[in-house]
Amino acid sequence: MPHTELDLTPEDESPALITRRRMFGLLAATGASLFFSSGRADAFFNFFDGMSSAPSNTLQSLNIPTEWRVKLGPNLAAYAHYLRTANLKNITVRQVIAPHTKARGSVQNTLPPKTMWRNIRSTAKVVDMLVDRLDVPVKDLVSIYRSPAYNARCAGAKSNSYHLRNNAIDATFQCAPGKVAAMARAMRSAGLFKGGVGRYGGFTHVDTRGSNVDW
Repeated sequence: MPHTELDLTPEDESPALITRRRMFGLLAATGASLFFSSGRADAFFNFFDGMSSAPSNTLQSLNIPTEWRVKLGPNLAAYAHYLRTANLKNITVRQVIAPHTKARGSVQNTLPPKTMWRNIRSTAKVVDMLVDRLDVPVKDLVSIYRSPAYNARCAGAKSNSYHLRNNAIDATFQCAPGKVAAMARAMRSAGLFKGGVGRYGGFTHVDTRGSNVDW
């Protein structure tokens, strides 16, 4: 019976090692593709944003109730850690996460998918700046990300809401919503962001969609 030569892996390379090498090679190739296709280094690094594990004491150090993990799942600590990297001065990570713990009837809201985590950073920074400009604290972050099922339960919510993209914040401040909306529009006119500003009776909506809209 003729002998057939096989392409064997050298004895010092185990299947597990080969698998790891292939995985890292794939990740490196994907990251390089992002880097060179966009021409921006941050595209490469943002690829890994949601992949790093959070320190074990993340929830405790940010004063986030551990029971929220029951509602929001195992990604809570990683998302909290990611939000901390935004270096917000005037709003806390706990305040940002709190709206995700809400429920309407039997529908529990959720954390955003990892692919949307970075979307909230620009809007959160606008709200953070509003605190400085108004010189009053945030009273409550009423709504941020809404899952499709949760959004459908919100009265008056649009099917294409920017809350579905993790790019909008409804907030109340220790002042009238009209004053907040006016300041947000002034900041927008000064070129500090591009997005939507909505004035409601009990809160102010801000998003950073990239085009200016008022209501």
